[in-house]
Amino acid sequence: GYKAYMAATPPAHEKYHGNALVRGGRCDVVEGRARARNVLREFPDYAAALACYRSDEYQSARPFRLAHAQCDFIIAEGHDGPQPPASASAPTPAAKKGYWIVHIDVSDPEGYKPYMAACQAPFGEFGARYLIRGGRQEITEGKARSRTVVLEFPSYDAALGCHRSDGYQAAKKLRDGKATFDLVVVEGYDGPKF
Repeated sequence: GYKAYMAATPPAHEKYHGNALVRGGRCDVVEGRARARNVLREFPDYAAALACYRSDEYQSARPFRLAHAQCDFIIAEGHDGPQPPASASAPTPAAKKGYWIVHIDVSDPEGYKPYMAACQAPFGEFGARYLIRGGRQEITEGKARSRTVVLEFPSYDAALGCHRSDGYQAAKKLRDGKATFDLVVVEGYDGPKF
């Protein structure tokens, strides 16, 4: 039944230029909880993402999904601010990129700041760049934590390696007790854009 939904969504995604970055693929839940399947689409801007979801084209496809899947559907604003420092030793890009999709509740904003500073070095070492870093978000279905962050890596292995690295694990200790994370490492998608 879910395949009918997948077949019905391309007109909406094409109209609003919603390119598929993640669509299923390998995934590791490395912290907290996550759904079994992850989909990530990139739109030209936040308004286009909202318009796509609200469009007649998407809303006519949506009932096919509702009958066959549970979903946490979040529309989040992209990040156009500073990126982690580039590292000459960053991994070489692979055919499929890797992503961290992170949902966060910060309980101690001041105590969380050292973590945000400390994780920049391992992010740079593994070639990460922010696609989403906080910002506006609308939860249109299901539930999610109050903050969303999405990092893109040159490969799935780089994304997993960053989380497992000594540098990131040291940074992670700085946020213990200051934030709750749901973090999934997912493999990028290299099939049709829409």
